[in-house]
Amino acid sequence: MKKPFVTHAQLQAITEQYPTPFHLYDEKGIRETARRLKAAFSWNPGFKEYFAVKATPTPGILKILQEEGCGTDCSSLTELMLSDKCGFHGSDIMFSSNETPAEEFALAAKLGATINLDDFTHIDFLKDTLGYIPETISCRFNPGGVFQLGQSKEGFQVMDTPGDSKYGFTRDQLFEGFRKLKALGAKRFGIHAFLASNTISNDYYPALAGILFQLAVDLEKETGCDVCFINLSGGVGIPYRPDQSENDIAAIGAGVREQFEKILVPAGMGDVSIFTELGRYMLGPNGCLVTKAVHFKHIYKEYVGVDACAANLMRPAIYGAYHHITVSGKEDKPCDHVYDVVGSLCENNDKFAVDRPLPEIEIGDILVIHDTGAHGFSMGYNYNGKLRSAELLLQADGTVKLIRRPETPEDYFATMLFD
Repeated sequence: MKKPFVTHAQLQAITEQYPTPFHLYDEKGIRETARRLKAAFSWNPGFKEYFAVKATPTPGILKILQEEGCGTDCSSLTELMLSDKCGFHGSDIMFSSNETPAEEFALAAKLGATINLDDFTHIDFLKDTLGYIPETISCRFNPGGVFQLGQSKEGFQVMDTPGDSKYGFTRDQLFEGFRKLKALGAKRFGIHAFLASNTISNDYYPALAGILFQLAVDLEKETGCDVCFINLSGGVGIPYRPDQSENDIAAIGAGVREQFEKILVPAGMGDVSIFTELGRYMLGPNGCLVTKAVHFKHIYKEYVGVDACAANLMRPAIYGAYHHITVSGKEDKPCDHVYDVVGSLCENNDKFAVDRPLPEIEIGDILVIHDTGAHGFSMGYNYNGKLRSAELLLQADGTVKLIRRPETPEDYFATMLFD
């Protein structure tokens, strides 16, 4: 059974000061996760985690990760600006974008970010935008076809078959692209690929690493380009359901090392750096959405209405994603009632849980919706005029800090023109 990282007594005190709903993050858990990842890849001297800003674009979180030695993975102009404002500069920023406007490439170059090109045509577009090709450049690889490892006993969700994905170079384009980039002045090259999302399997990263490591060997041999880093991107998942097992990041790191020593070292490429971009793994379990029961509805089903809605957490509405729910203070009570837990949007998919067995809920009960630390607040929106909630940090010393204030009606109206 999943347990919240925050106690009932703590939540009672927090909700007296900060009205629900709000997203709450666990500083201790974030730091421990970052340190486990770093230890798992400590065998690679150049290893670096580039946290996916899109997962949790919050300065209070980014600064914690910066203190733990992480960089940022950005995919838009404002994510680059946010990284810059938080003190990330130069090679601490990886810029991976698609259908990219010229101004975004220009800012990435100005900040000294490592640019990861998504398409062969972007080579000329980047050169025309900047007037040059950076000496360090990366390209995103799409192998096409279907990427399958076989279903583990826990199971995992594949993002997409690569052949249906809009991202990346084909193999032939990659070889041609490296030759062209080298001729235009590039000296240090990287490879990037992201083939699966939220894998609950220790085999995904090693399998991907094997593909990219052999590709790197072939690229160096056939193009003469110096492959300096290989970015395994994201995809290492988290167990959203209580019956799923956690990934073993130490075993994952060891599996990647085995491929490294089998493929790259014999090819004389033992100095290649390994990068990761693990937004969900880093933050998912270290955040939760805290909400209160405010209404009941007794019709064909039993409904619990809460003061959060899909505008605060849209994954269940758009994906049918499972998020575990704890009724705070009733962790030891039997789950002998079945509810749909719903928000107040004018959309029938505004449901955090459907037919979910839970303890008996009373008005005012605090509900903790687990695993919202990544792709939770960041995917919020203002439909029905809903205002974005606050973000709070449960600090390592047990105190709570406001790291993003809630939106106000003034914020909502700020961009509107009435004349």
